Amino acid sequence: MAYPTSIRIVDVSPRDGLQNVKQEVSTETKVALIHQLETAGVKDIEVASFVSPKWVPQMADASDVLNALDLKSSTNFTVLTPNAQGFERALACGVKEVAVFSAASESFTKKNTNCSIDESLKRIEDIIRPALDNNIRVRGYVSCVLGCPYDGDIPAEKVAYVTKTLIDMGCYEVSLGDTIGIGTPLKAKQMLEEVLKQTPAHQIGLHFHDTRGQALANLYACLEYGIASIDSSVAGLGGCPYAKGASGNVSTEDVVYMLHGMGIETGINLELLAKAGQYITHQIGVSNNSRIGNVLN
Repeated sequence: MAYPTSIRIVDVSPRDGLQNVKQEVSTETKVALIHQLETAGVKDIEVASFVSPKWVPQMADASDVLNALDLKSSTNFTVLTPNAQGFERALACGVKEVAVFSAASESFTKKNTNCSIDESLKRIEDIIRPALDNNIRVRGYVSCVLGCPYDGDIPAEKVAYVTKTLIDMGCYEVSLGDTIGIGTPLKAKQMLEEVLKQTPAHQIGLHFHDTRGQALANLYACLEYGIASIDSSVAGLGGCPYAKGASGNVSTEDVVYMLHGMGIETGINLELLAKAGQYITHQIGVSNNSRIGNVLN
């Protein structure tokens, strides 16, 4: 076991961070945030979700956001496509990567997508096949890997099963989500060890929420297994509408500060990153949940 020398940061603030903001955030503001993240050196950004505006009004301008970006740039822009209809809309925008999601909890999957885990995997397969046929990369998400607001503890074997299934379908990477931020370092390591029995570390990402202040500790505990991909959100923005108490993602600024302090490269300028967090929180009128962001600003 050894720490990776570099980590790929996937900033999800334009999508996961903004999707539950009640007031409308303009397309211009979203695009400005994305450009500031790019300027700071973030090379992987989840920019939108092609979900029904009825369910997530904040993402109604997903096509407009994509059309305002240079999809031929070196930045990897990812969009969430929860169903085949969403994928078709994303395809029309010329995207190079989409994200799909399931969960390790039956109750969460039922409330989130109105189907069972296996049914959700079948729906995902209907997205992955045409995506790969169109040379579009697919990234997978598994929610509730360390606990569920409805089912409680989640067997690590179930997490491993869903993860391996997504990889076998064609996902190049699967991000493991502690959706309600309930995990602790030992539980995170035990879960990951089970997943790694079937899926190699280079195909695993981590998406840990900081609801109980444990995200950095959990990430640190998992790094020694060679995981080199972390999801985070500038200013700690975000949450899950289907998970009570899921207050927000771990802050990108805090993650980058920790990694740089460990001598792990990210390619990100922390000062410029903090300015992006300050910009978006000022624009939408919320507090900045990044400790490092607040120090630097």
